[in-house]
Amino acid sequence: MESTPVTVQPPGPDGGRKVAIHGKDVGTAYHLLDVVEFLRREGLPETDTTVDDSDLIEWRGGGPRAWTSGE
Repeated sequence: MESTPVTVQPPGPDGGRKVAIHGKDVGTAYHLLDVVEFLRREGLPETDTTVDDSDLIEWRGGGPRAWTSGE
């Protein structure tokens, strides 16, 4: 069982971060607003404070403000 519904992987070489919701790959985010859009499409909360909710999103390899490899 997953600890959080949303997992955001570390930034890749191009700065993109793969996003999975409920274990399903939903795409690659290149900006925080992309993550918010993925949440909206899946019917999850999508406010700007949602991205800091550790019960909803597990940020791997850097938090919501890390968008380039090595940040």
